[in-house]
Amino acid sequence: MSVLTCPECGHAKTEFMPTDACQWFYECEKCQAVLRPKPGDCCVYCSYGTVPCPPVQEGSQSSSGKAS
Repeated sequence: MSVLTCPECGHAKTEFMPTDACQWFYECEKCQAVLRPKPGDCCVYCSYGTVPCPPVQEGSQSSSGKAS
């Protein structure tokens, strides 16, 4: 789960993230703005959420846990 915050109107909503794919579009239920990932991010959760998407979490945990 992650809280997505719309950069247009500031509306925040808790959403369930897909565990097997990145979500490229999200429509704000308040202002109907269609959110897209910021340059360099893989999905809307990485750009506007409180928690990065599961594929990014898995990648960063496996690499950051071994580097010192």
